Amino acid sequence: MVIRKLHQMGVRSEHAYVAAFASIGLSVATWMASLSMEPGTGLARADRWGIFVGEWAPTFFGLGLALSHYEQHDGTLILDTREVRREAA
Repeated sequence: MVIRKLHQMGVRSEHAYVAAFASIGLSVATWMASLSMEPGTGLARADRWGIFVGEWAPTFFGLGLALSHYEQHDGTLILDTREVRREAA
């Protein structure tokens, strides 16, 4: 039901995958920023921030897979045109 609602709102599997990869980069950036901006708090706090943001990636990848499955079932999955041409030949 949640996946259907996200799909109806215009969220596609590609969006979730982009968010997953962005959260990986954001995790590293957050870790480095926390490490340099809060030198008195130490490495432990920076690690916690990096891990917190890094935990978003698996959630977005899972949403991407669920949306992809829904799109395949619904018939709205966007395929690479080269792949479609190869299958037609």
